[in-house]
Amino acid sequence: MVISFPSAATANYSLLELDLPGRDPTTIGVLLQDPAASVLRLRLRRDWEDLASEDDREVLEALADDLERKADPGDLGVEGVLRYLEDTLSNALRITPRESVASHDLDRTLNRLYREHVQSNVVRFRTHLPLYSLRAAAGKFLENDEVSEETWLETPEDLRLSPDMFVCRIAGHSMEPLIPDESLCVFRHGVTGSRQNRLVLVENRDASGNNRYTVKRYRSEKSGSGEAWTHARIRLESLNPEYPSWDLDPEEDKYAILAEFIRVIE
Repeated sequence: MVISFPSAATANYSLLELDLPGRDPTTIGVLLQDPAASVLRLRLRRDWEDLASEDDREVLEALADDLERKADPGDLGVEGVLRYLEDTLSNALRITPRESVASHDLDRTLNRLYREHVQSNVVRFRTHLPLYSLRAAAGKFLENDEVSEETWLETPEDLRLSPDMFVCRIAGHSMEPLIPDESLCVFRHGVTGSRQNRLVLVENRDASGNNRYTVKRYRSEKSGSGEAWTHARIRLESLNPEYPSWDLDPEEDKYAILAEFIRVIE
């Protein structure tokens, strides 16, 4: 079986800037357009209380919904809303000229552009999550509470955060296409309830370096019934059939399930 990946398409993006009296101009968001599909993605800052007065905040908080409504084909449409922004914005709000960017996935491209161009204030576990190396993530939750995060990353607005969540960069192709090589992924420490069919971050304590860690789909078969059941088989599966899956010995303690995969954010 061969997995095919979409080729990169050309998208256009613009930055939305806020320039209020008495404050330095600041970039508050990214608008990303797929001209071929007439699709608009946008992502704006959420820390409005640090950027504007109460009256201005009301307008800014409603801005994303207003733009998405105007981009609907039954209203201005994508091209129409972009021309509207380019032609009619006030001095306080400005949009930069459109630039092209190659994109395999609009949402991931939007998040990457947002991270590159927008510097919002960190609100820990409300808008931002800590980014750890895989080794540090293991230490944070299993060995050493003093492990420091590399930085804090702002997450998409629809992701509800909690203190047991973190971000790691995953290298490798074994979980493609769901988890692309070098993608930033959100995990939650521990796995509540059944692990069956979930994607989990696993540590092999007999390995070294980042080779100790992998993401796999967890499958188990049980024998017995009621409270007397035992694991007859535990299998860690790659999603990409070109990469191996393997069985775990339920009695071995060299493998530790560190966290549950939540989603790719970039």
